[in-house]
Amino acid sequence: MFKKTLLLLYFFSSCSFLIAQKSIDKALEKFNDNSIPYITTKKLQETKNVIVLDTREKEEFNVSHLKDAIWVGYKSFDINNIQVEKNANVVVYCSIGVRSEDIGEQLTKNGFTNVQNLYGGIFKWIENDFPIYDTKNNETKKVHAYDKEWGKLLKKGKKVYE
Repeated sequence: MFKKTLLLLYFFSSCSFLIAQKSIDKALEKFNDNSIPYITTKKLQETKNVIVLDTREKEEFNVSHLKDAIWVGYKSFDINNIQVEKNANVVVYCSIGVRSEDIGEQLTKNGFTNVQNLYGGIFKWIENDFPIYDTKNNETKKVHAYDKEWGKLLKKGKKVYE
């Protein structure tokens, strides 16, 4: 009984953190190790010759993504499917930058030498009024917000959860 109580307390305290979470900055401080250097949305917007990898799930990518982003997934990520030169300038992103840090770590462990994580992910990208695109390459304001709790961090755009 005591173990169950502790488990429930842990679960609810974790949920309350997300409910109380008010900023992407605080979420990244909590969940990331800063193992992959960040690139800001503005810097990425200005950078040429970069390969952008979307590390979200396919349904998130299908709602919207950064221009010319390559979907690599998260749960289904397979390093063997990455057809990118290991010395290429690579930027990984997800909703805010947590899952993308994990994928960035996998890339660097497998010899990629220039990997950066988009600080704040697609949520910051749209917050800074940079364009996002649907699967038909049409500009959109729809953003997959992952779930209702993480969606609280999305301040602009039209939230989608399906």
